[in-house]
Amino acid sequence: MTQVEKTAGMFMPVTIGRASEEIVLQVEAAVLDGRLAPGERLPSERDMQVQFGAGRGVIREAIKTLQQKGLLEVRKGAKGGAFVRSLDVAHVSESLALFLKLHPVNPEKLIEFRETMDRAITVLAIARGSAADKAALLAGAQRLEALLREPEPDLAATDELDRALNLRLARMAANPLFEWVMSALQMGFSSHDYALYADPVFREKAAANWSDTAQAIAAGEPARALSFIGHHYVLLRQCVESRSERPGSVEVPFLNEPSD
Repeated sequence: MTQVEKTAGMFMPVTIGRASEEIVLQVEAAVLDGRLAPGERLPSERDMQVQFGAGRGVIREAIKTLQQKGLLEVRKGAKGGAFVRSLDVAHVSESLALFLKLHPVNPEKLIEFRETMDRAITVLAIARGSAADKAALLAGAQRLEALLREPEPDLAATDELDRALNLRLARMAANPLFEWVMSALQMGFSSHDYALYADPVFREKAAANWSDTAQAIAAGEPARALSFIGHHYVLLRQCVESRSERPGSVEVPFLNEPSD
């Protein structure tokens, strides 16, 4: 069966005036209900013009919109065309990360969100995480603390390790929504701000706090773990206030702090 034969009757002619929007909605529906599977090629532009009863410009506008939404990818060449994109954690996180970059949020709002999310993740991680995951989290947190106690710590390396610890903790919660959001936060702001780790006044306290949190998680003690998380965000707020009070300081988005 050819692709034209398979998609015959899948799409309906669209209304003039909102044709592009209707095409987008019809293709989205076909993807969401499984009539169009990941990796599958859409009909050619000419065939889509016939099925939708729309011009080439309208078809191209709809495909561009679907690309921007992450549902389609357009490949060039003899075997090219518009293909349904396979959505995974990375793709979802990339889109959310881009959104976060383009829409800055007040630091206090970000801190509030991260603290709330970290508390929920930690409770779930204690209940659902394996012993091996908890041991690995503790080992990583202790390694991070050791690195940050060095006279001249490699902040790029510690930032990467902190990111890995945050993602491991999110995976331990065994809820993909937490993993997607955490991944987006880490990807979206990468190593743009070291916040606590870059400040000698807060560096060792923050690193020790990660270790304390990981130890409480490994021991299955949610009350202690939540107490340490609360202390982390006390330190973070103090750090933000300290930076803002310094002459000539530049405020940066605090979206990549450790979640301990």
